[in-house]
Amino acid sequence: MCHVADGEVLDTAWGRILWTASQQVGNSTTMTFGRATIRAGHQNPRHRHPNCDELLHVLSGRIEHTLGEECCTLEPGDTISIPQGVWHQARAFEGADAEIVICFSSADRLTELDE
Repeated sequence: MCHVADGEVLDTAWGRILWTASQQVGNSTTMTFGRATIRAGHQNPRHRHPNCDELLHVLSGRIEHTLGEECCTLEPGDTISIPQGVWHQARAFEGADAEIVICFSSADRLTELDE
């Protein structure tokens, strides 16, 4: 179990991630789980996860998500499955922050940025 106060917080220029399950948090050997906020009008950097799949589920707000060469709009209740190694990026639309939950198929997910 992980209380929100015990999670790992990552503040960024585009928003915030709170990891509540992972190897680093100390409560999972097989998965990573967290909640992220993408600030209105901002986006995370284009990246990929070479060692795991990712599920992204929108709780509130709207995001434009680029997955490889495809782009789609996700609204509250929508979920996208991101295969291992595929470049992707999410941008929150103007007007409201986007709240999302994210889950990875590895407790020690790796992230590579597209520089």
